[in-house]
Amino acid sequence: MEESITDVPGIQVGQAEEPEALTGCTVIRIPSGAVAGVDVRGSAPGTRETDLLHPLNLVEQVHAVCLAGGSAYGLESATGVMQVLEEMGEGLDVGVAVVPIVPAAVLFDLALGSAEVRPDCAMGAEAARRAGPGPVKEGNVGAGCGASVGKFCGMERAMKSGLGSAFRHMDNGLAVGALVAVNAVGEVRDPRTGETLAGARDGQGGFLDYIGCMGGGKAGELSTNTTIAVVASNAKLTKSQANKVAQMAHDGLARTIYPVHTMNDGDTVFALATGQVETGVDWVGTLSAEMLAEAVVRAVKSCDGAGGLPSYSDVGE
Repeated sequence: MEESITDVPGIQVGQAEEPEALTGCTVIRIPSGAVAGVDVRGSAPGTRETDLLHPLNLVEQVHAVCLAGGSAYGLESATGVMQVLEEMGEGLDVGVAVVPIVPAAVLFDLALGSAEVRPDCAMGAEAARRAGPGPVKEGNVGAGCGASVGKFCGMERAMKSGLGSAFRHMDNGLAVGALVAVNAVGEVRDPRTGETLAGARDGQGGFLDYIGCMGGGKAGELSTNTTIAVVASNAKLTKSQANKVAQMAHDGLARTIYPVHTMNDGDTVFALATGQVETGVDWVGTLSAEMLAEAVVRAVKSCDGAGGLPSYSDVGE
């Protein structure tokens, strides 16, 4: 299996999903804690505990990040993650208790599968308990279980997407990884070739032009979507620098998703730094964008068709 974000020392991933309902939850767990930042670019976000990641605010480390489907309902899954971490003694020691710090972001997958089944406290707890250092399973799993792309001309022309991860190790010991659940209004292209991998199908084996479709007003009628991601490194960063890395990492989405950061997306990227390697923030941010772009491509190529939507492999390479 290919390398993934869990190859960054100290990073664990656990996932849980409901394959029939097409929704799920992915937990990125950091037992030793990590400095974290966040950058929200889309205009329809669903998030929890993101304000505390601002450099002016008190908490210095987080203990997990929860990514989930279910729209705003899915934010409940983070409570289950907190419960498991509390049981393990992982969290901020406030004297009378341990409080796990678990920022979260959700995507809208209610239009695929069952809208009545959403990630809840129990699913979040299950994903947290499954977290480990092994390779990350990709495709129709976790937060990517009900993900789809190419919805600017309506769900009837969309394609299935999923969850992907990528990793790179540098000669100086720097390790950078990314994990993403790709659920965009826009289409996904390979940044190396410009080829459209998944988008709004034209019914003849090709893809519709997103600019023309958006001009027709269809995109404005869509429910929210949202691509949610985590980039992680073993760099030694401050909270301000981690926020800068999250900002730079969004370039990875801009290189692969067209259009991105729309009114119907809530695109959110978290950045984690575990603090082992002294290096420049610009290098970490640049590599994070590269890894996030690669993870987006893998999310599309690794998924299976579901909910009546075909996948990349169904349409053909």
